[in-house]
Parts: sequence; structure tokens; C-alpha cells
Amino acid sequence: MIRLSICIATFKRADMIGETLDSIVSQLEDGVEVVVLDGASPDNTADVVAAYTARYPAVRYVREPTNSGIDADFDKAVGRARGAHCWLFSDDDTLVPGAIAAVLAELSTSDPDLVVVDAEVRDRTLDTVFERRRLKFDGRRTYGAADADRMLTDLGDALSFIGCAIVRRSTWLSRARQPYYGSLFVHVGVLFQHGLDRVTALGEPLIRIRIGNAMWTARGFHIWMFLWPDLIWSFPGFADTAKANVVVRHPWRQPQKLLVWRAYGVYGTKEYDERLRPNITWKDKLWMYPIAILPGAATHAVVVALLSARGHAQASSVYQLVEGSRFSNRFSRWIAARGGYGTGRPASHG
Repeated sequence: MIRLSICIATFKRADMIGETLDSIVSQLEDGVEVVVLDGASPDNTADVVAAYTARYPAVRYVREPTNSGIDADFDKAVGRARGAHCWLFSDDDTLVPGAIAAVLAELSTSDPDLVVVDAEVRDRTLDTVFERRRLKFDGRRTYGAADADRMLTDLGDALSFIGCAIVRRSTWLSRARQPYYGSLFVHVGVLFQHGLDRVTALGEPLIRIRIGNAMWTARGFHIWMFLWPDLIWSFPGFADTAKANVVVRHPWRQPQKLLVWRAYGVYGTKEYDERLRPNITWKDKLWMYPIAILPGAATHAVVVALLSARGHAQASSVYQLVEGSRFSNRFSRWIAARGGYGTGRPASHG
């Protein structure tokens, strides 16, 4: 009997998925399988994964003829799985030693509908730790159907990262998935569209998240200012206060948010005209448009300096800005490097 399926939806990650699989196959035990669903990658992902399917019968590879998007591909991966529970895992992050054993122990103990595990945030090389945890508590917490608001408050932000979710396969298949295709967070839509009877959260980092290489950066303004808050605020049965604890209803109304996205180079006049101008007052226009036309390199340097001044709590934000912005420049990189958050060989904080 397959107890756990580790479901990986991948696209164009041939340079990283091998490291992900290495961290998994070293922990494989009876009753665990790995399903890699490839959304028609144009690189040599198939060749990389073939080396694992040849050595490990528990690793299965499925190549789609066309790319359906991350939401549909994760849904298809769960559909192909044979396990009672599915761990929805990313294609560039890694498991810490003992992670699979810890999850199997929890599944045996409580037979939950959902397990949420903690993760640490590292740089692109996985050498530097920027955040030791994403959940704000230690130990084990449980939630029932009557604890919906507490569950959303405690776990909502962490669940923006799909790799922290292990869900009962029958629960997944019994719920609507297609309405959440295109949201980029299909798992969150599946989990929160209705209540869950048994949920466990493990406040122990079992995953190493790799930042600085996200394919989403170019769409970051749309994703985090609109798609994510719209999804969280769409769920019935949750108090507004619980939703606000995850994300405010309209984060694009916060000047500091717009400044950061301007520094990333993904908020400008195009985004202002398409996303903001039709929905704002003339008073909003007095500050939203000027931010959209700020000089990119100068804004980048100022934002990096302001975040760096706040210390290690903003280390991952500084690192991602320097790594991911088209406005990244020598001066901003120098500022980041002084705090150990720059590119190349950042100073270790782990």
C-alpha cells in the first residue's frame, strides 16, 4: 500500500530538480512514491529524471504533451498518484534529512486531512539561511472544523508555499480544482473552499526553500497584489480579521508595497494603467502614478538601503531584490553586500 506520494510538478528545472530528487530518494522507504509530472519542459528535464527512474522504482515520470500551467499540472500529478496522502512538492527546493519519516509518523498517528510543515528560507545555492522558519510557533498544533479562523491565521501565509502541504488524496479529488486554475495557488483553493476536519501543523522546518530563482518575479506585482489577496478574500466561512492576518484586502493601496514593486521593476506605467487607474480615486492617482515613474536604479538602491537598515529580518527581501530586479545595479549590490545579503558569496547567517 502506498501511504505517501510526493507529487512534483516541474517545468524547465533540469538544473535543479536533480538536487531536489537527491534529497528525496535518500529518504525513501516502503510505502512512499515520487511522481514527477513534467509540463512539456523544453530543456533536458526528461534526461535528468530518467537517471532516477532507472535506479529507483518508486520514482515515476510523466511528461505532458503541452504545458497546462502549474495549477493544472499539480492537479494532474495528484490524479496520477497512488498514495493515501500527497505531498505537493516544488521542483527546486529540498527536504531536510528525516523529513519523510516525520511526516509518515504524523500520518500514522492522526490520519489527518492536511499536514502543514515548516520550512527554512535559503539563498539560491542553499548555503545561506535567511529565515529559520515560516510558521510562528514551535511544536505541533491541531485544528478541527470549528477552528477555521485560527487555522487560516496560523497557516495561511505559510501555505503560499505549496511545498509545505501534505493533503489527503481523496479530499483533494472530492473538491473543486478547475475554478482555481490560473490562480497559481490551486492548493490553497482546494484546502480553504470548505472546512477540514483534521489538520496538523508541525512547527519544525522540514524543507529548504531556495529563493532568488523564482520564475514568478516578472509577474510578482500581479500575483502578490491581486491574485493572492483576491484568492484569500474569496473564501466563505472565514472572518475578515482572519483573512487580514494573511494579507490585507488591497495591498496595492500601501505606498511601501508599490515602492518595493517599483524597485523590482515590475510596477510602472503599464501596470498603473492596466491594474490601478480604473479602480482608484484622483487622490490615489496623486501618489500611485509618481511611484510608477520613479527612476528604477535609484529607487532600487534606496529600497535596498532601507530594507538593509532593518537588519536580518529583511535579509531574504534584500537578497531577492538584488537577485531578481531588472533595476539591480552596482550601488545597490554594494549596499546589500555590506549586510551580507548580496549575490555571489553572501555572508553566512546560518
